[in-house]
Amino acid sequence: MGEVVNLRRYRKAKEKAEAQARAAENRAKHGRAKSERQGKTARDTLDGRRLEGHRRDAHDHGGDDEPAA
Repeated sequence: MGEVVNLRRYRKAKEKAEAQARAAENRAKHGRAKSERQGKTARDTLDGRRLEGHRRDAHDHGGDDEPAA
């Protein structure tokens, strides 16, 4: 005679395996390597520094700091 199988357990195990397979596929498709994340952070920091370096202060262009006559 054959082995008795609990169909509920079999179904849940099958769904869990499918979910894990989908998760692995999504990680491969959408995930980024640690070096890519660090590179983006470094680029963002550098861009911020460059932008801050080009900022003009109020006294540089004779704007808001001068009293009205």
